[in-house]
Amino acid sequence: MAEQEKLLVPIDEYLKAGIHIGTKFKTKYMESFIYKARADGLFVLNLQKIDERLDIAASMLARYAPEEIIISSRRENSWKAVKAFGAATGIRVFAGRYPPGILTNPQLEDFIEIKLMMVTDTWPDRNAVKDAVIMGIPIIALCDTNNQANNIDFVLPCNNKGKKALGLLFWILAKEYIRRKGLPEKELKLEDFVEE
Repeated sequence: MAEQEKLLVPIDEYLKAGIHIGTKFKTKYMESFIYKARADGLFVLNLQKIDERLDIAASMLARYAPEEIIISSRRENSWKAVKAFGAATGIRVFAGRYPPGILTNPQLEDFIEIKLMMVTDTWPDRNAVKDAVIMGIPIIALCDTNNQANNIDFVLPCNNKGKKALGLLFWILAKEYIRRKGLPEKELKLEDFVEE
């Protein structure tokens, strides 16, 4: 029971959202985060490691002001969650197409300078990752069992494809960011982050 109290949310919340359910493929890098393989061939991520790394990711985000961070997400299943996260925290999010050159070309009107990037999947968000690498910006990436972690500074293992898992993850991060920054508390409803 003492172990459950240390988690950011009750273990049932994680299980209900399927945050730990991976894919039928695993990469060498993600092996250390995998708890087991199910009979149906799906790999299952270690919930304790997900929670620990979610806590670390929240601390990393809280070191920066909202305007110093961007979240990039090409994966449509995450758009509601990242938009709700951006609305709650003031952090700029790109749900859909990441605008090329906004980090690397100071001549652009919408050029921005940031100190941290988060992506929901290293493959669909590879252009954002590439720009961050060019500019030396640290990257937090949500990685499923099948993700590569090249050029990633911090891997957050999770089901990065499921709407419920992504909704729960960004809801936790929003609450933790607000709390750790000492910002005025807001009531954040999980259903505002999750698509049914």
